[in-house]
Amino acid sequence: MALTADAKEVVLLCVDAINREDFAAARQFVSNDLQFVGVLGSRNGADAYFSDMERMRLKYDVKRVFADGNDVCLLYDLAISGANIFVCAWYQVANGKIRSLNVVFDPRPILEAQAKSAKKD
Repeated sequence: MALTADAKEVVLLCVDAINREDFAAARQFVSNDLQFVGVLGSRNGADAYFSDMERMRLKYDVKRVFADGNDVCLLYDLAISGANIFVCAWYQVANGKIRSLNVVFDPRPILEAQAKSAKKD
């Protein structure tokens, strides 16, 4: 049980720091060799991941958290690219740090917002 609580706490502290745009604080919860896999792309390494996070300035509205050992699942609404989307994210924590993150969502609202923005330009 302690592993579940610790992994859950690591993920939630990281997400909270990202929401506050305190990327240095968030970075301490992430392994250097983070593997991120998302709908719109993948990133190898924490530096590449946080470079994107600092640029995008995402805001998470966490709805539910599920934890099983070192696996943590978040369900949340995310404000991104002028759209709000519902996301499912699977975090894997090892040695007290997020080691991998897989994110699943319907990308159509983002693509539609980008298309509208491109038409205005």
